[in-house]
Amino acid sequence: MKKYFLLVCLIIAGISSCKKTASFDAAKQAAADDALIKAYISADNITATKDPSGVYYQVINAGTGAYPSITSTVNVNYTGKLLDGSVFAPTANLSSPLTGLIKGWQIGIPHINSGGRILLLIPSASGYGNSSPGAGIPANAVLVFTIDLLSFSN
Repeated sequence: MKKYFLLVCLIIAGISSCKKTASFDAAKQAAADDALIKAYISADNITATKDPSGVYYQVINAGTGAYPSITSTVNVNYTGKLLDGSVFAPTANLSSPLTGLIKGWQIGIPHINSGGRILLLIPSASGYGNSSPGAGIPANAVLVFTIDLLSFSN
């Protein structure tokens, strides 16, 4: 019993001595992202619609036919960049279940049909959040995607 008590005391002492880090404030980040997106929209004369999730989108070309759903597998061409214009994903082709993609794509892509094009302005919470997925995309980055929906299957 004394061993367990000592072990618990050591664990508590170890945890309490850990360096405290500043907590992430999701509401504050969402407000900052929204302000940045609004400034970008204004500066570039973009007519965009805001989804309740905070994702802004502009349907450039609606396309034709049915709309994909969250369970669809989509085949797209896309370009990804940051608000400062730096490109982190030059034009690329992707075929993937929509459920496997970032939340911003799951929200935006169902607004167009096959052959459609959409501009997505994605706040960090609907992108990669407060972590960096790799070089070129910092933590808490607002993402800008131009996506052409080539086809989809259910």
